[in-house]
Amino acid sequence: MGASRPLVSVSVPVASDADFEQLAERAQRAEELGIDALFVTDHPAPTKHWIDGSGHPTLDPFVALSFMAAATTTLKVHTNLLVLPYRHPLATAKAVASLDVLSGGRVILGVGVGYMVEEFAALDVDHGERGRLAEAALEAMRTAWSGEPFGEHDTVVAPVPKQRPHPPIWVGGNSTAAMRRAIRHGQGWSPMPSPKAAAGFLGTPGIESTAELGARIARLHELAEEAGRVEPLDVAVIPTTVSGFQRGVVDTAAVVDEIGDLMSVGATALVFSLPDEDWDERISWLASEVLSSL
Repeated sequence: MGASRPLVSVSVPVASDADFEQLAERAQRAEELGIDALFVTDHPAPTKHWIDGSGHPTLDPFVALSFMAAATTTLKVHTNLLVLPYRHPLATAKAVASLDVLSGGRVILGVGVGYMVEEFAALDVDHGERGRLAEAALEAMRTAWSGEPFGEHDTVVAPVPKQRPHPPIWVGGNSTAAMRRAIRHGQGWSPMPSPKAAAGFLGTPGIESTAELGARIARLHELAEEAGRVEPLDVAVIPTTVSGFQRGVVDTAAVVDEIGDLMSVGATALVFSLPDEDWDERISWLASEVLSSL
């Protein structure tokens, strides 16, 4: 990442017939263009309704990111977001550490509590307990990554991550609880633009404007100060002028202006979701027209 701009992570499309060659080529192209990271989402058991509507095909995040890491040398691999309650925390700790070791320390671990009730049911996980489960997972994973024996069974999780004490953790979610989780356990906070009307479905408060985001970031810093945290927190934000749902021409000047506004209220990283259909053209545009002007 250059010193003149925030870290940039970009979605990589995963088709239902995805193969290594496609993922490798896109990862290599992103690296060549100077994109800092590529990310994938986490949906092990979504509904057909979601796939047919606003959803998309997915691969297991650790498998997909390992393929991309193997095809590159500097590109960071980003889970955005890994749903912590879906897996046993010790299994997750081992998977994260394995990916970090094999990638040479290139993991950004974006995590969240999840929202899709039907997916929790399919995985036999209590949706109502997702916050508590995520908190417990972060505690257990950070303990496991020490490499020291712990617990009543004298458990050891190996390997330990290449990045010490562990890869940067970016905690997703707009709620105060998510902010506090980021302050306690993470190195960053990943808020998501969303309408207030969708708060019940998504399980997190809406953020509908840069001004609202700025107020939340200010609150994040207040909470960090109250908690006695001295280490800075990254804030990874999603520009709304670029969206995976958008088609056709995008107003480059509007995107650049929005990024300037986001940085002015405290954003330190940018997370872009690009449309699958013209991803190759869009990522070239992003690098040459948008990021080059920052």
